[in-house]
Amino acid sequence: MAISFAEENYLKIIYRLSESTNDDISTNAIAELTQNKAASVTDMLRKMSEKGWVNYQKYQGVRLSAIGEKIALDIVRKHRLWEVFLVTKMGFNWDEVHEIAEQLEHIESEVLIDKLDAFLDFPRTDPHGDPIPNKEGILPQLEYFPLANLPLASPATLVGVAQDSAVFLQLLTKLNLKLGAKLEITEINEFDLSVGLRIDEAQPVFISHAVAKNVLVKR
Repeated sequence: MAISFAEENYLKIIYRLSESTNDDISTNAIAELTQNKAASVTDMLRKMSEKGWVNYQKYQGVRLSAIGEKIALDIVRKHRLWEVFLVTKMGFNWDEVHEIAEQLEHIESEVLIDKLDAFLDFPRTDPHGDPIPNKEGILPQLEYFPLANLPLASPATLVGVAQDSAVFLQLLTKLNLKLGAKLEITEINEFDLSVGLRIDEAQPVFISHAVAKNVLVKR
């Protein structure tokens, strides 16, 4: 069954919202991310429900069906593989690739994406540390947690970010916070929970609690 770019975007957004909750996704939440009116979102959800991609009930929200989730994971896979390609092979910075990958994720060729995956040596994560589904739609299990939860004097490695806005990624770049960086919290400020952070054994710098919450690490 043919699927439009708009329908793909809706499925991906519903999947994204579903990652952080077990509840049905509200029309208003989808409208906010798509920047469409709630009535337009409702019309789209009804159409996708008729195609079997979502389970939708008026006033109760929406969930992806098994078929809809597989389509969404295919889109996520393509998006994240293209981000890896753009950073590792084309020399883009990690804050520059999201919008380009948004365009490339709609390429239909399954053969191309499988070859891209193999060419990149089957990466498990994208340049922001997000897991990449395999061809079967299975996500790798990643043991990440926020830097804000790291105990004092406990070494860890930066492995991802909880949000990938260009402004946030540019800030991390200025701080020399990048994937693979070795981190250690040297101090926690009791007033605002900002932390003294040693990055790759350099002199500690202070970062805000908001930044520490959105940097993901593993020990």
